[in-house]
Amino acid sequence: MRSGALTLPGFTHDVCSAVHPMALASPFLRTLPLNQHGLEWIQPPLPLAHPLDDGSAAILVRSLEETCQWLGPDAKAYEQLMGPLVAKWGALERDILGPMRVPRHPFAMARFGLGAIRPSESLAKSRFKTAQARALFAGLASHSLMPLEAWGTSAIGLVLGAIAHVSGWPIPKGGSQAIADALASYLRSLGGEIATGVWVRSQKELPAAKVVLYDVSPRSLLEIAGASFTARYRRALEKFRYGPGVYKIDWALRAPIPWRSPQCAKAGTLHLGGTMEEIACSERRATADAPSDRPFVLLAQPSLFDPTRAPGGCHTAWAYCHVPSGSQVDRTSRIEAQVERFAPGFKELILARSRKSPTQMEEQNPNLVGGNISGGENSLRQLFVRPTWRLYNTPAKGVFLCSASTPPGGGVHGMCGYHAARRALRFLRSS
Repeated sequence: MRSGALTLPGFTHDVCSAVHPMALASPFLRTLPLNQHGLEWIQPPLPLAHPLDDGSAAILVRSLEETCQWLGPDAKAYEQLMGPLVAKWGALERDILGPMRVPRHPFAMARFGLGAIRPSESLAKSRFKTAQARALFAGLASHSLMPLEAWGTSAIGLVLGAIAHVSGWPIPKGGSQAIADALASYLRSLGGEIATGVWVRSQKELPAAKVVLYDVSPRSLLEIAGASFTARYRRALEKFRYGPGVYKIDWALRAPIPWRSPQCAKAGTLHLGGTMEEIACSERRATADAPSDRPFVLLAQPSLFDPTRAPGGCHTAWAYCHVPSGSQVDRTSRIEAQVERFAPGFKELILARSRKSPTQMEEQNPNLVGGNISGGENSLRQLFVRPTWRLYNTPAKGVFLCSASTPPGGGVHGMCGYHAARRALRFLRSS
């Protein structure tokens, strides 16, 4: 959650996360008075648009009913898929956004689980008839950074789709840094202290404490605290899988992106990948060391809805595609070609760009191993058991892990830290 002038003076870009579907859906973050500490959320008219080559676009509207209307022949199928989860989200959110346990609402959770466990490509083909609906769900499921034929990828698609209807996909006014600033301000108001600009290479460098929570990858945890772990636990952490990386571009633009579909200009987030089949090919190749020439691109255009991001008349855009872990291949031309495909004239608007390869992303933040932004591979096993069966606990007394490498995984939701903190508090009460 960082923002900065990555291109030209006056242009504010999000260094990492940009759109925050999980933030307002988080049972924990909703309890914090972040609005009193400067955080203001902006809801674009449409959470998501997915343009197609014929000039049309599949769109996700906050209203489930309106989304169904846009999907035409697949309206009933979409309502049957998303409707129950949207209706029961308040009852299911803590179980979905947390570690495995006996669910509070077993029948509703079982219904979700039966769909969530399926490969997203298979679910989309069995549920939907139109290219629009299939592409829409494929784009949602691709946030898993996994091939669409992988088991469990439907879980990501279902959750992100349901959240769009429950609380939207908002952006923070002024940039994602505003979330971090509000959290820091609230912590300080409670007497907390924050120290930055310090590299911790060993647990011995930390001041004495009864409890330490590490918001790091398993690889960094091994480096810092591995000497205090059992050999068995170290081996388990070493087996943790990280998954594909991302190649990211930020643009300073002289004008808004000229989308062929007018609906795209109303969306905070765009999925650029054409049909489900094309997206599936792109995601499959991102895990096979052979990135696609037509990558699936995730794009955000925050300045359309937040004029603080760019000088008058100008705009910013943020995009990335999935690539093999640690890839050094420059994907700029491929990403920009995908934008141009659905918005002819886009390239002529570019004033400046900032690019980050997976290697550069890891150099900037060691938690992004190989450029992976989700805290680890979202395989079926690691969706539920990450990084080991201990989850947030470690064999070392008072040492806990609270990063996206624990359930429920990546996203700005705070739930990894919330669940780890609850375990740390139980430890303190018993010690």
